[in-house]
Amino acid sequence: MRGALPDLPKAVLIAAPHSSNWDGIWIYFAATAMGLDISILGKPVLFRIPVLNAILRRYGGIPAVAAAGNNMFDQSVELLQRDDRCWIGIAPEGTRKQVVRWRIGFWKIARAADVPIVPVYLHYPDKVIGVMPAFNTTDDMQADIAQLRERYRPWQGKYHGL
Repeated sequence: MRGALPDLPKAVLIAAPHSSNWDGIWIYFAATAMGLDISILGKPVLFRIPVLNAILRRYGGIPAVAAAGNNMFDQSVELLQRDDRCWIGIAPEGTRKQVVRWRIGFWKIARAADVPIVPVYLHYPDKVIGVMPAFNTTDDMQADIAQLRERYRPWQGKYHGL
């Protein structure tokens, strides 16, 4: 582990580069070691596997329920506004495949809930999970995301970087 978690009651934690199923496992271990209570919205299919369901729920996993009028965005903002202490973890790439652009949901959630973004990186060559300084959103989403992506430039996932 490198860096320190900021003392924040609420945040959107983003982790990148996301290139392997192992990323989530390492993040869970790191969160446990640091005593962090993190909620991770995951695909409902992950919660259908009995052992994985138990592990995900043990570490604060929440299945994303895409019901009419209750999408992942709404669920995330509601959690952040309702709970006194809540961090939500999201992989901004949205997939393990290498992508040209990040999905913007993490930024929109942080902005709507008025919470900072805590960037976390995985750097497989050195077997490091690092925490970067918290980032507060501005009115310029494109500039914010470009700035965050630039922070991730040096880091290499298991199969690719950004």
